[in-house]
Amino acid sequence: MSNTKFTAENTALLLIDHQVGTMKLIKNIPLEEVKKKTLALAKMAKVLNIPVVFTSSQEYAAQGPLMPELAEILPDAFEKRVKREGIVNCWEHKGFYDAVIATGKKNLIMAGVTTDVCLVFPSISAAEEGFNVQAVMDASGSPFNLSEDLSQQRMAKAGVVLTATNTLMAEIAQDWARPEGGELLGILFTDVLPSMA
Repeated sequence: MSNTKFTAENTALLLIDHQVGTMKLIKNIPLEEVKKKTLALAKMAKVLNIPVVFTSSQEYAAQGPLMPELAEILPDAFEKRVKREGIVNCWEHKGFYDAVIATGKKNLIMAGVTTDVCLVFPSISAAEEGFNVQAVMDASGSPFNLSEDLSQQRMAKAGVVLTATNTLMAEIAQDWARPEGGELLGILFTDVLPSMA
């Protein structure tokens, strides 16, 4: 990854397979935490006008639909979500790839469920293609600690930067004193950080 700074202007958010069925497979991190962090990323994108690409796989099967809360936060992106029939690496799905390219952004924030299947492959593919990729590990998760750890090692080795929601939001916010910064702080203290009470 180059030293490109991630800003609201040069970044897109890709949320991969946050489906109500698939999410039940997450065992390495509390499921509620993954849900909260995923929704916080969506809210951040809305506040900062960051383009968002959603994708899902076989919504009609056990994987189920995407989290309904995502539709409430980003209805347009949700409506335009890329539905895949079976391609595991969404980067290799023409509809998804074209949607990412259409954002015109070289910096990609990615989160996916599961890390060890849905996120590991596209994040590496995008990095190999010269995109700057940050994978948000607390908005992703796996069925096993082993597969999660190995996937994280594999992504890091390929140049994907592993991050957490609060770190990423601070990086993108740059200045809490900006009007958007204040809104992001609100999301951070409501949805991301533990209570200070």
